[in-house]
Formats: sequence, C-alpha cells, structure tokens
Amino acid sequence: MTFPQRFDLIVLGAGPAGGRAALTAAAAGLTVILIDEQSAAGGQVWRKPRAERVPARTDGQHGEGLRAALDASDVTLALGRRVWSVTEGFRVDSLGPEGSMSCVADHLIVATGAHERVIPFPGWTMPGVMGLAAATILLKSESRLPGKRVVVAGRGPLMAQVAAGILAKGGRVVAVVDQMRLTGWLGALPALATQPRLLAQGGGWMGRVLASRTPWLFNHRVVEARGADRVSEIVVTSASGDRRALSCDALVIGDGLVPGTEVPRLLSARMWFDRLHGGWIPELTADFETSVPGLFCVGDGAGIRGALQAGTSGELAALAVARQLGRKTEPARLARLRRAFARASCFSDAVAAMLSGQTADVARIGPDTIVCRCEDVSRSEIDAAMAEGIRDINQIKHVTRCGMGPCQGRMCGDTVQELVALGSRRSREEVGAWTGRPPLRPVPLGDLVGSFDYGDIPVPEPAPL
Repeated sequence: MTFPQRFDLIVLGAGPAGGRAALTAAAAGLTVILIDEQSAAGGQVWRKPRAERVPARTDGQHGEGLRAALDASDVTLALGRRVWSVTEGFRVDSLGPEGSMSCVADHLIVATGAHERVIPFPGWTMPGVMGLAAATILLKSESRLPGKRVVVAGRGPLMAQVAAGILAKGGRVVAVVDQMRLTGWLGALPALATQPRLLAQGGGWMGRVLASRTPWLFNHRVVEARGADRVSEIVVTSASGDRRALSCDALVIGDGLVPGTEVPRLLSARMWFDRLHGGWIPELTADFETSVPGLFCVGDGAGIRGALQAGTSGELAALAVARQLGRKTEPARLARLRRAFARASCFSDAVAAMLSGQTADVARIGPDTIVCRCEDVSRSEIDAAMAEGIRDINQIKHVTRCGMGPCQGRMCGDTVQELVALGSRRSREEVGAWTGRPPLRPVPLGDLVGSFDYGDIPVPEPAPL
C-alpha cells in the first residue's frame, strides 16, 4: 500500500492565483505541493505555447516568469495530473502519467479558475462552433486558427482579443456580433480607465479589428447556426428584430464565465449567489478562507475578477496559511496587498458586469434546443419535468440526466438552474446548485484500480459455525 504524502499545504491550480499562492507559501517555509491538470503552469490566461515559433507576448512573458520561479522554488510540482477526489482532512487523489497519487494536508488552497458559459441556441453543438476560451487556447497554445472565415460573438473584452488574434494570424473575421450596446461600452470607460495599461491593451485589440473594416454589430446576438456536417452560416438578430445571415466556417462565441466551485461544494462550504461575479461562489473571509477551516478559494474560482486580482488573492491566502502555521508575516505587506486588491476592484467589477449572465437570454432558449450537450437533453425535457411537479434542482438532474455527462454539469449547470428558477418563479438562491460529487473529473476505472490478480484480494477466514 502507498500511503499519502503529507504537506503543510496543497494548492490546486497553477494559474496566476495558485502559482503565486504556492510560491508565497514556500517562501514562508511551508512544504507545498502544486497540482494542475496541464503539463505546464500558467493556467488558461498564461498558458504555455506548444510551438517554439509562437512570438512572446505580455501574457506569455508573465507565464514564463511564473514557470521559471516555480522551477527555482521548493514547491513540489505535480503537473499533468487530473484531480478526481478531494475529501475532508484534506486528502487529494489524482491521476497522471505516473499513475495514481494521494496527498494530504491540513490546509488546501483551491485556485481552479472558471469555465466559459455559452447560452444554448439551435446549432450550438455542431462542429465549427466553439467557445471564446477554447479559441484562445488554439491561438495561444497551438498557434492555430479556429477557421478561415470566423464570426466572433458574445459579450466582453475577450471578443476583441480573439478577433485581433485571428486577424494577426491571417484569418478573416466576418463580423463581431456584440450583445452589448455601444453606450454600454462607453459607460464602462471611467471604470476601465482605472487600469490604463489594460484599457490601452483592450483598445488596441478593438482598434485592430475596426481598422480591418470588420463589421462590429453592437446590440446583436446569434440565434441560430446552420450547416450540413459543420457550421456554414449563422443567423443574427438585432434588438429591433432585424435578422441577417452571415456565411462562415467557424463561430466563436462566449456568454461570460462561471466560477469553478466543484471543490468547495464537494466539501460543503457555505455558498452564496453573486450574479455579478459569475454565480455561485463560496462565502469568504478577508483572507479568502471558506466556512470550512483550512479551506481557501482564490482567483476566478472565488468569483470572476480576472488575472489582475487573482495573483493578489493567492498571495493573501498563502500568507494566512503561513500565519495559522505559526510563521511570521509582515503587516505592511498584508496592507499593501489588500490595497492593491481593492484598487483593482473598480476595473474587474466593470468587466464582470459585461460578462454576467442575463436571465432574458436564457428565457429565449427554444423548446427543442439542446441544453445539456453531453446527454442530449433539450429544454422541453427540463420543462416537462417541472410540469410534473419536480422543483428540486438535484431531482431535475436525476430525472433528465442533465449534468451527468463527461463535463459533470460545467457547461449546462448555470443554464439549467436559471431555467428551473424561471419555470418555478423562484430566485436562484431558492433553486440552489447541484450537489458536488466525486469524481470531479472523468477518470478511467482501470487506472484507479490498476493491475491485480484475484489472488491479491485478501479474503478473511470464515467465521466458525
């Protein structure tokens, strides 16, 4: 039997929040293990490019700096490992190239980021349709285009970044279909201007798109994707109801982000619903500790705030762990970090407001539209379950199988909860969220069991008659 390895601290997620948390804790003299599913640290925002020819960018430089610092530190790196179970204690079980591994610690920092939200519409599951976050992975990590003639759609600054990235690699952006009004962007400018460097970066992306004479359709949304074996045309509509078809070979779309809160839900941390910051998030202290002693949540998994605040939250949580374990921390450093986090809130809240989910968008989902793409569950099936008197969100899951597929409800969970709230005329707080259950990620049973012979199974002596 292999016993779990013991550490002072386990950090889940090696993006800006988890990376800085691990470095800070290790510098304070704690034994730290950093676990991430990717083969290199950086998370989604500072994802390591695979191709050597990918030019260095600001985010790439940040990522390389983080990876170099981790390599030079005393942090134990467990990369390329998929965490499938987290239990009280805290025990973390994961699978990787070297097989199964378990580790335990009295403190756990969860920095699992967020996943994107795409509000379903007819044709959203066909080949050629992908999320904005998926497109950034193609562009950043693989240096590949999502298509030759691409429509970029949704809400928020990521549209401009993706559209500019496609143009930079020689692709064509047919149009940017923006759900926001132009006045919405202008109204956000004072808050965005509190971070001049980031505003200039976003303005540069938008400027490059507009300079290419790409149509930017404000106050429009995608209502249908059409095609035979892949998308070849999409239909968009304006707020006034005008419809038009756009020919394309790819649609990149995103309706915001949802915090990755599977671990705190699994460990029964108290949660609350915050639409501005992405939905259900854990209740946190000023040090980012949850209602479960020793469990901390940082980064976008604690609420959508972006990379600007992610690293600061990770550092604050790590310093809190260090104090709980008897290490000294500098009050001036804590005060400086808290001020930095507060200063960034104006900018991050403005961006979060652009990305926050809208009830009206979910209400427009048609009855035949697939909501859960893993299990092919349509809205009409969810409505039928509610018509039979089922109101509990977990019962909806059991009856319809929504959320039981490989993604474990990450793609459909927020939408299903919104539909149940609409159908039952209750608030999202009253509806609640699905109960967290292992496995957190799909894992092959054979990898967990390993190779054994039935002769290896201990059989107790039979009881005397």
